[in-house]
Amino acid sequence: MTPAFAVDPDVTLARTLPSAFYLDPAVHRLVRERVFARTWQWLGDLSDVGAPGSLSPREMLPGHLDEPLLLARDAAGDLRCLSNVCTHRGNVLVRERCRAEQIRCSYHSRRFDLAGRMTFMPGFESARNFPEPSDHLPRVPLGEFAAQAFASLDPAAPFETFLADIAARLAWLPLAELRRDEGRDRDFEIAAHWALYVENYLEGLHIPFLHPGLNRVLDMDGYTYELGRHASLQLARAREGEAAFEPPPESPDHGRRIAAYYWWVFPNLMLNFYPWGLSLNVVTPLATDRTRVSFRAYVLDADRLGSGAGAALDQVEAEDEAAVESVQRGLRSRLYGSGRYSPSHERGVHHFHRLLCEFLAGPPDAGAAGAPAVGADRPGARSSASPRR
Repeated sequence: MTPAFAVDPDVTLARTLPSAFYLDPAVHRLVRERVFARTWQWLGDLSDVGAPGSLSPREMLPGHLDEPLLLARDAAGDLRCLSNVCTHRGNVLVRERCRAEQIRCSYHSRRFDLAGRMTFMPGFESARNFPEPSDHLPRVPLGEFAAQAFASLDPAAPFETFLADIAARLAWLPLAELRRDEGRDRDFEIAAHWALYVENYLEGLHIPFLHPGLNRVLDMDGYTYELGRHASLQLARAREGEAAFEPPPESPDHGRRIAAYYWWVFPNLMLNFYPWGLSLNVVTPLATDRTRVSFRAYVLDADRLGSGAGAALDQVEAEDEAAVESVQRGLRSRLYGSGRYSPSHERGVHHFHRLLCEFLAGPPDAGAAGAPAVGADRPGARSSASPRR
């Protein structure tokens, strides 16, 4: 029987998730269906589906959800996300990006228009009650942000509730001008549970102790946390002389030199905005003790690459990996059960754990839009961080 998990809403009293959450294969399977299948997952950028008739196959979270999907833009310019599996016998339909007027199955020649409606099928002349709605390709909810595509198989809440805060906060940035730099792409495989990687990301307490290079460019006395419904922000300020955003008057951050906006979107997406552009990170669970982290770079100002908080990402990643792999080994200890949260630094971790408990409890109304923030004092609540040196 899969254990139930609960985290006290009061961060000053709460204990962290127990080690069983990270070690139990049954929990890993439950998280896949109740968390990942019900949240918005990144599908990649939209650069190859700009023209009518464009078809681009995508795999939703390969290695975990493994769902074949298809981005299709019809003649009218409407973009849809469809199942990429034929409704006849389950053949994968489109294997490479292309331009076409219809979608044709290579197995038995069933055909669909670019809205997913079945239009032709040989050998079914005597079939009764054919076609039925189930013969059309299922349509998957699709969201777009900063020229990136996101989809959800069974969304617990609308796309906007996951990324609306980010879009509003960074409205002054020309995100439509971001350009992919494939030379900076990285994929790392880590011998640790995916949630440990996320937890490490969500707190700045470890920065002075684990990341000496990053600590030299950040003003940790001005490091703050903000919690939303399905996302959170770590706002990192730059030391004098270091690369920084200087937000305009219409921004709530006007007057502050921002080294980085570290946005996390539940459960496994990091959007790291630096003066040079965006480092997009996707965390993919592969097993209870194995995780893939994918880095994708989108550049706004190439002249600022190599400076500030976003300069030495590979080094920071290596330092983080060593830490979470050590924690993974420690979780197997018979003498460890769970820990406590730092109220000033680990509200983001507490928020994450509370969301996990909410989703694992099941689909009902808990994930509905408009519900109060979980694990936060209020949506948008801030707390400052001044790590001990």
